[in-house]
Amino acid sequence: MKLALFDDHRLGVVEEGPQGTTVTDVTAAIGRPHDPDPLTAGWWRALCRDFPALRTDLAAAAAKGAAEPLDPGRLRAPALNPSKIVACACNYADHVAEMHGVQERTLGGVESWMMNFDVFLKSPSSLSGPAEDIVLPTEVVAAGQEIHHESELVVVIGRGGADIPRDRALDHVLGYTLGLDITVRSAADRSRRKSYDTFSPLGPFLVTADELGDASDLEIRLDVNGVQRQHVLTRDLITPVPAIVSYASSMMTLLPGDLIFTGAPPGVGAIVPGDRLRAGIGRIGELTLAVREG
Repeated sequence: MKLALFDDHRLGVVEEGPQGTTVTDVTAAIGRPHDPDPLTAGWWRALCRDFPALRTDLAAAAAKGAAEPLDPGRLRAPALNPSKIVACACNYADHVAEMHGVQERTLGGVESWMMNFDVFLKSPSSLSGPAEDIVLPTEVVAAGQEIHHESELVVVIGRGGADIPRDRALDHVLGYTLGLDITVRSAADRSRRKSYDTFSPLGPFLVTADELGDASDLEIRLDVNGVQRQHVLTRDLITPVPAIVSYASSMMTLLPGDLIFTGAPPGVGAIVPGDRLRAGIGRIGELTLAVREG
């Protein structure tokens, strides 16, 4: 099932057909009162946790409901107030190699700890949706610091847990979406320079694991102003999704609706006000985002 949040965080089922992409409002089928406030929308975490039990009702509501043409301008990020955004560092070998040059240029040196796989946290307030711009902080732009794009496969946690075994990790995954990990290149802590507002664009949809199938061979791509910057397959991940989920849960309890950014592919580069980014992941969808200063 392909899910979307739109308007005042209504829940929709998205379908592709001869007439284009449509969305059907299935909010009434979630079995809980709809709370449009993302800060108090407990129904979303319940949906993530209980999706296997709700899937039949949601499918029936989609079949009976009135499908509307999808207006991308109405889409919201397909996540509401996750307890945390976990992000992976150094998870593509070619990206690790290219970062040696980036760090030398922007920081004047490379520290070995910055070149090893690990996870870190981004602020949930950095989330933004398909209809929002990426806003570069004025003080960062004025200081001449580079701000980079990173396009990534994002895991959405369904049934949470701690110390999840790797061979059962996918049982805890609700689905997948596309995310951009916007990053200030500096010597500051990763969480600080990656947590500005709008630095975690997400979307356009959440594709459930049973719909997507194997997530280990998806194509990720990103263009800036029509020029390709990133193009990779998720099979090139150093640490694959089951191992990421297991590793992250060994140090922090994963809760329903939590997000895991799986790591930046090679080809990261600077973005500046006026740029236009187009990112996509096969079988998930595309985001087209404008960049501005603010």
